Amino acid sequence: MTDRRPIICLLAAPTSSAAILFGLYDVLYSVGAVYPDMVHGAPGREMLDVRIVSADGKAFRCPGNVLVEPQESLASINACDAVLVCDMYSPIHTVPRDEYAAYGDWLRRQNAKGTLICSVCSGALLLAESGLLDGREVASHWAYSELFAREYPRIRLRRDSILCLSHEGQGIVTAGGVTSWQELVLYVIRKFCGAEVARQTAKVHLLAGHEVGQLPFAAMNLQIRSEDAVIAECQRWIADCYQLDNPVQRMVYRAALHPRTFARRFRAATGRSAIEYVVELRVEEAKQILETSDMPVEDVAWQVGYQDPAAFRRMFRKVSGTSPADYRKRYSRIGISAVKR
Repeated sequence: MTDRRPIICLLAAPTSSAAILFGLYDVLYSVGAVYPDMVHGAPGREMLDVRIVSADGKAFRCPGNVLVEPQESLASINACDAVLVCDMYSPIHTVPRDEYAAYGDWLRRQNAKGTLICSVCSGALLLAESGLLDGREVASHWAYSELFAREYPRIRLRRDSILCLSHEGQGIVTAGGVTSWQELVLYVIRKFCGAEVARQTAKVHLLAGHEVGQLPFAAMNLQIRSEDAVIAECQRWIADCYQLDNPVQRMVYRAALHPRTFARRFRAATGRSAIEYVVELRVEEAKQILETSDMPVEDVAWQVGYQDPAAFRRMFRKVSGTSPADYRKRYSRIGISAVKR
């Protein structure tokens, strides 16, 4: 039996959100100490050595002007048991390579030493830029799917995934968007402290899972890119006319292109086929109706262009990961008090 506590480094930057950084810190710092205090009236021993790490170790302010005072710099950490790369916000259309350059070598060295490397949300972009994700699957925020496809074609973003363990054996674990850090933190606690301690910590912090995955939370990226003016005009047209019959044929006619040429240029501009684009538009509109009205699902289907409600339900589940009825149940009550009385 050793008294050495596993060292867990939270890698953060001025673009990291306080909610994720301090959420991770608070939960990990409490492991082993708080549950015994709540149940037996006496605090236990802290089981993890949790440290906030930045590139240079200097204090900084993250979004919201929240002060962060790291305990370590990259240079001061020679070895640790796990690195959790917090989100580092980036616009969905670009990769801030200059900002990421300081971290790549350090992350690769830590991984080579056997350190578990994890990321949350946009933190996966930093891992991608370091090369650690080449040829691998990854979880990240759903909004970055097109950016990953364009900038990192060797990486497969699992848009539905909350926690990707496909490359756990190689010391790489990635978590999806924002509150997916809760699944990641329980995974880390289970790995280093055992399943029972993870369950106890979940009880302390009321941590519940995202069993349905990320798709029910995802929204369509409606950005119209202007590089291809013909396709951009088709995107603007279909945004208002998605409910019409034969929408792809109508776009081909408007574009005055050969169908194969249109298909190639549409995919190059949007990252998806024309029919996939139309289906996502229809589902996105259906979501808005389900969230804000009590219209029967059959009428919602007709409103967005489906004559067959069963076909609509199939497409809705494929895109959103849940049924129209369950989607309505999840989102139509937001804003209404859900306090148990």
